[in-house]
Amino acid sequence: MQLNHAQRELTLKVVYYGPGLSGKTTNLQQLHARTSREVRGRLMTVETRDDRTLFFDLLPVFFESSSGYKVKVKLFTVPGQVIHNATRRIVLQSADAVAFIADGRRSATEDNNAYWRNLEENMRENGLDPAEVPRVIQFNKRDLPDARTDEEMEEARHRGREPVIGAVAIRGEGVLETFHAVLKEAWRALDGRHGLARLVGLDEDEFLHKLLDPMDLAGTALETLYGAGRVAGVRRGGS
Repeated sequence: MQLNHAQRELTLKVVYYGPGLSGKTTNLQQLHARTSREVRGRLMTVETRDDRTLFFDLLPVFFESSSGYKVKVKLFTVPGQVIHNATRRIVLQSADAVAFIADGRRSATEDNNAYWRNLEENMRENGLDPAEVPRVIQFNKRDLPDARTDEEMEEARHRGREPVIGAVAIRGEGVLETFHAVLKEAWRALDGRHGLARLVGLDEDEFLHKLLDPMDLAGTALETLYGAGRVAGVRRGGS
């Protein structure tokens, strides 16, 4: 978290972490497509010849609070390939929360577990306490053969304390729900440690509404909580 009282600016950092080709970049692309142009920055992507993210994606979304603070949430992804561990560690620095994007197929269990351990190792290398930095787990690719069943997803929820969300990111399913969950966990952790609501005059409800209202929430589980969102200026799949 970066808080500048003089300029009345608050910046949060969320990192999307997980194995290669698990759907991290797809999550950011879907968020970009569903967010009003008025409150989103440019989606920056660096790719290799085989279309895998080499360094990181960055999608900033921002708003101004009723107390006059400019709030920005920066979303990063890390490269999934094993050889880019040093880059993953750098991108993870100062993260306020992590969305762990796992491959939802049973055959990917070993790879998911290896990257979960890698996440915790890199957090410690960066001076981050895995017990304090909130994490949300998304099991993506649930439309593919060998995907975990609903019962297996429920078992995963009971095994740990992290919120677990199923997704088919390429269709936008579960993407906004993951975004909402990781934002909520981030806010609660920061408010608990630093009294953030008191410092900037911004409570959790306004924080979440300001970020989600400019998004196209139609057809998601969030529509019942926030309405369909302000869809003007949003063109799914566009820029």
